[in-house]
Amino acid sequence: MTARKSWRRVDGVLLLDKPGGMTSNAALQAARRLYSAAKAGHTGTLDPLASGLLPLCFGEATKFSADLLTADKSYECELVFGVTTDTGDADGRILTRSPVGFSTGELERALQAFRGPIRQVPPMYSALKRAGRPLHELARQGIEVERPPREVSIHELRLRDFCGDRCRLLVRCSKGTYVRSLAMDLGAVLGCGAHLGALRRLAVGPLQIADAVSLDALSAMSADERRACLLPADALLQSLPPVQLDEVGGERFLHGNCVGVRAALGRCRVYSGSRLLGLGEVDAAGSLQPRRVVGGLPEPALPEVSR
Repeated sequence: MTARKSWRRVDGVLLLDKPGGMTSNAALQAARRLYSAAKAGHTGTLDPLASGLLPLCFGEATKFSADLLTADKSYECELVFGVTTDTGDADGRILTRSPVGFSTGELERALQAFRGPIRQVPPMYSALKRAGRPLHELARQGIEVERPPREVSIHELRLRDFCGDRCRLLVRCSKGTYVRSLAMDLGAVLGCGAHLGALRRLAVGPLQIADAVSLDALSAMSADERRACLLPADALLQSLPPVQLDEVGGERFLHGNCVGVRAALGRCRVYSGSRLLGLGEVDAAGSLQPRRVVGGLPEPALPEVSR
C-alpha cells in the first residue's frame, strides 16, 4: 500500500539558491515537498543551465508573485568567445568555431554599445510563445520564426575579468532581458561569435542571493528551521508604499469594497496594524480599490498519494 502525503497551508516566500542543471519547476516541487505546502509557485523561471536566486511563493504569497516579474534582475555570467551554439548557451549544439584575437580594451569598447536602452531579439530557445506554442518547441523541430526586437535596458554591465576566450560580466538589467542574446550579440560585434557558458542570478528586485538557501541545506534542516527561512508575503511588495487601515476599513477592504484614504495615487500594500491585508490601488478620488486580498484562516490539510 502506498504512503499518503499530507499537504498543508504554508504562507510565505522562500529565497532558493537553485542549483545549475535543474529546471525551475523541479526546484519548486522539491522545495514544496520539503514544506508539505499545498500551494506553491515561482516568480519567473531560470534556465536549467543557470543557478542562483529563485524566489518561491507558498500559499497567500502566490497572489503577489507576478509583481516580481517586472522587477530588475542582476546576474553574473561567463561568456565563451569563438564558439556559437544553436541555443546560445553551453547546453546547445556547436554551430561555428572562430579564432579569438581582441584585446581587453576592444572588449570594453564593445560592451559600451550594450549599456542603457537597447533593442534585443529574443532567442528561439525561450519560453516565449507563437500561436500558443513555446518557441523552444519550434526550435527543437528545426523551425525558426521571426521575432521582433524588444526594448530592454542594461542598467549596469561591468567586466569582472577577461582571459583568453572567456570573460565574466556583472549584468543588472530590466525585465525581459536575455543574457544569452547579450552574449550572442556581443560575439557578433567582436566578429568571433560567443555563447553563454554559465549564469548565476544574484538579485530580483530588492531580494538578494546572500539571503537565499540551497535545497541541500533545506533538506538537512528541522521543520522549525525550514519555517524560519520563510519571509512574509509582503517581502514581494517592498517597492510599494504602505497604507494603514483601521479595523472597520480593513474589513471592508477584505470583502472587496473600496475605502476612502489619504494616500498617494497608485498601487500600495495595505495593512491593518501589522497584518498584511493585500494589494490595493488608490485612484484620483482618494478611493482605495482592492486588487488582491489575503485569505483568512488556514485550510485543512490535503492528503495526496505519494508517487
